[in-house]
Amino acid sequence: MRNIDVAEVTKIVRDSVIKINHHLGNSLVSLIKKAKENERKEISKSILDDILNNQEIAKEGNIPLCQDTGMVVVYLEIGREISLNGSIYDAINEGVRQGYSEGYLRKSVVDHPFDRKNTKDNTPAVIHTTITEGSKIKLKIASKGGGSENMSKVTMLTPTEGIEGVKKLVLDTIKYAGGKPCPPIIVGIGIGGNLEKSAIIAKESLLRDLNDEASDPIINKLEKDLYNEINMLDIGPMGVGGDTTCLAVKINYYPMHIAALPVAINIQCHSARHTEVII
Repeated sequence: MRNIDVAEVTKIVRDSVIKINHHLGNSLVSLIKKAKENERKEISKSILDDILNNQEIAKEGNIPLCQDTGMVVVYLEIGREISLNGSIYDAINEGVRQGYSEGYLRKSVVDHPFDRKNTKDNTPAVIHTTITEGSKIKLKIASKGGGSENMSKVTMLTPTEGIEGVKKLVLDTIKYAGGKPCPPIIVGIGIGGNLEKSAIIAKESLLRDLNDEASDPIINKLEKDLYNEINMLDIGPMGVGGDTTCLAVKINYYPMHIAALPVAINIQCHSARHTEVII
């Protein structure tokens, strides 16, 4: 049995939320640079250039990439052979509290759907937990902004709607969103499970490596087809039109009931802020 002090978890979360809000990942920067090279519309190229300059300013000045520093989402995997000296959930929220204070990040969480009083420390985080084998803890940490999250959707399709139904739903959702989620976007899609499971795996798909490809051949083809079709919508960077609406499409799937085809679409703005840490 391995003993882990939850204070270590707090420090990791604190450092991570500051880092991801100040630094855009290298893979994402590379995708934006590639998109700029392939973009044919001058105003769209200019916006992509602004995005690249913004991330350089944020990195050099250790300041937030965006005024919306998001709500923290954590995918937590805990090995069975671990003993903790306290609540790991309290430790994660303490890390969020410290990180948003010390990193001068905007506190965007309110405590009630209608009273809407700010919690003043950006807690609580949304935490999804999985028990795994072994003696490690894995934390996949994201700061998800409100604009792109508001354009996300969960729909219960019928099995007869199939792949074409999924495509239509995704394209209609993105057309409706237009420039609101601050494109170029990354599109996370969860197919299967049930209503809540599809949403959970859709968001988790956004945390995949940007350069990976789905191993399942049907899903792999669907990711590529949707990527191409989304970029033909002419929404473009920040909605001004152009070839670059989408930087990547990621699809996760899960077994489901014979009568159901749940589909969740979780849209991520170009400021995709997440990291993965293993203890």
